[in-house]
Amino acid sequence: MNKNTTTLDIFLEPADGARLAHLCGPFDDNLKQLERRLDVNITYQNNQFHITGNPVNAHSCMDILRDLYVETQAVKGQVIDIDPEKIHLAIQACRLLEPEPTPKIASFNTVIKTKRGMVKPRGDNQANYIANILTHDITFGIGPAGTGKTYLAVAAAVDALERQEVRRILLTRPAVEAGEKLGFLPGDLSQKVDPYLRPLYDALFEMLGFEKVERLIERNVIEIAPLAYMRGRTLNDAFIILDEGQNTTIEQMKMFLTRIGFNSKAVITGDITQVDLPKHITSGLRHAMDVLEPITDISFNFFISNDVVRHPVVAKIIDAYEHFENSIARKDKDQ
Repeated sequence: MNKNTTTLDIFLEPADGARLAHLCGPFDDNLKQLERRLDVNITYQNNQFHITGNPVNAHSCMDILRDLYVETQAVKGQVIDIDPEKIHLAIQACRLLEPEPTPKIASFNTVIKTKRGMVKPRGDNQANYIANILTHDITFGIGPAGTGKTYLAVAAAVDALERQEVRRILLTRPAVEAGEKLGFLPGDLSQKVDPYLRPLYDALFEMLGFEKVERLIERNVIEIAPLAYMRGRTLNDAFIILDEGQNTTIEQMKMFLTRIGFNSKAVITGDITQVDLPKHITSGLRHAMDVLEPITDISFNFFISNDVVRHPVVAKIIDAYEHFENSIARKDKDQ
């Protein structure tokens, strides 16, 4: 055996055939995903698993198997399934794939509790983001798709509402088509804006349930408002989320930020690499990054491809586009 390789044995207790089957996945697909991502070899017989690989990865794999086996524990007689997404998130949480270790944030203030369960950060950038949302009145979350910017903001809003720190949640987004022309949308104001706010709705439904969200919307505890309709308002005792902030103009961003009243929090999310505004219009998010950076009461949080919690190929796609755009920029600079 190579001196840089170790073999670990682990017994998963209690031995339960159904739980072990859900852990391993169909045709051992879950184990194969762990082997491929962590560069280890996994064999098993009944509830005894052998893990071979470099010591750091092997021990991380052992911890992941233990944690995932706990997750399979039956609820109301139904064994919980382990799907590829849970495997990916478990690997992401162990931080093995980050290029450099980063300082850890105290965990006491980075876990958000909702009635549907706890929302935990996946990595230090997400932990920083949650901590800053809890400690700042205005927080920016900037980075590529799939890094949890919107989901964590909604979780923090739900938590604040359930603890009665705010009286309402307001969701807003600029109504800018991503290249497509949607044409005339029928229905009332909320129905017209629904397609643009679907990611926020999905997160709310997951954390509160469909029926409760509908009731809260009817009572205006949760309010859906297009960004253009925010002008002239002052928002007190509210948790406000501006999604897709990169598609605001400079004037819209300034207008939004000056709506915030007493006992309110605002979270602005966006990806400055996916601006859908006409090319001659400067993104309000990009402009705000330069103008507001000196204000210590405002938090800026930046995510990278390693923070992506979707399919692992998404992070590679983001890196590939970034590399291509940087190479184009260098060529233009040289000419």
